[in-house]
Amino acid sequence: MDKQQRRQQIADYKRRPVRRGIYRVHCTASGESWAGPANDLSTIGNRLWFTLRLGNHPHRQLQQAWNLHGAAAFEWHDALQLEDEPDLHDFERERLLQDALAEVCRRTGATPLR
Repeated sequence: MDKQQRRQQIADYKRRPVRRGIYRVHCTASGESWAGPANDLSTIGNRLWFTLRLGNHPHRQLQQAWNLHGAAAFEWHDALQLEDEPDLHDFERERLLQDALAEVCRRTGATPLR
């Protein structure tokens, strides 16, 4: 791959649509669920599984369930995707994510991941 192709691929990646929203992780063995906000739903899953596999996820209860039941017992769901509103400030987007997280947790009984 030459430099021009690499630059083009980087530019394409930066222009890709970002899916903001709430994800939910469900443990089929215990029935527990956790939900968290994501600025990009397409990338948060990989980060979450990576930290759980390493054993250093900051949410202790989720990490303990992962250690006890293993990766096969966990399912990933996009719980809610928010509309992209380009005119909003970052703090307004963050507030929308937090409100959406509270709604998903209330509706599904999931524990919030912050």
